[in-house]
Amino acid sequence: MSEAKAKILFVDDDAFLRKVYQAELTDHGYQVSLAADGEEGLEKAQLEDPDLIILDMIMPKKSGFEVLTELQHNPKTHNIPVVILSNLAQENDRKKGIDLGAVDYLKKDSITLDLLVDKVSQYLNSKTQSKQAKNNNHNS
Repeated sequence: MSEAKAKILFVDDDAFLRKVYQAELTDHGYQVSLAADGEEGLEKAQLEDPDLIILDMIMPKKSGFEVLTELQHNPKTHNIPVVILSNLAQENDRKKGIDLGAVDYLKKDSITLDLLVDKVSQYLNSKTQSKQAKNNNHNS
């Protein structure tokens, strides 16, 4: 039986970036869902239960900070790892994102596609391991 593909939700208002990252992540075996703004991202996070969310900070309708806050306060989504991918490069923005629950804060101008794929793989593996440990503890 083949292993299910990990689901990634990519939330960014830049249509070109959404397509580029979707193609790259799909090529690496991930199932990728796209959202063009914060509201759509929150909706898809609840409906699709992704394994990981890649989130921009500057978007229409709801900013990434608002999305992070709502994800953390929702019992259905608060355990989904979120990687921020943003042009906001100030240290206080990075700190705020991490404080709001993001597992990483990556700057768009200093990240390559390969590095992003490596980060995604790293966080998905750690989530799978913690999920398996939780299931093992629950089943014993």
